[in-house]
Amino acid sequence: MKIGELSSRAGVSVRLLRYYEEQGLLVSQRTAGGHRSYDACAPDVVRDIRMLLSAGLPTRTIREVLPCVENRGTTVGDCMADRLRDRLTELETQLADLAATRDALAALLTDSARLAALNSAA
Repeated sequence: MKIGELSSRAGVSVRLLRYYEEQGLLVSQRTAGGHRSYDACAPDVVRDIRMLLSAGLPTRTIREVLPCVENRGTTVGDCMADRLRDRLTELETQLADLAATRDALAALLTDSARLAALNSAA
């Protein structure tokens, strides 16, 4: 199928399809005229890519685990479970760091409000 048809079927822009191809996530063949041609399973591959992106995986990780998820929907294959656990650990660390930053900022604001109240009372 041509890139425009894939775009319609997968619900993503042509530009995004080109980006996925550039990142090594999607494969096309070239016609004699130089146009991209995709296999019938390409809409499923694009949906898998979108699912993995929505789970917070970077494209470099998706490139590694995509062969494990193709044609399986949302089933996590053994070959990708470790990578997903690693990413989950990274996200949990980032969340903890953000929570600490939020608490520090809230404390600064509370302290600033107290100082302002003390200065205005004096």
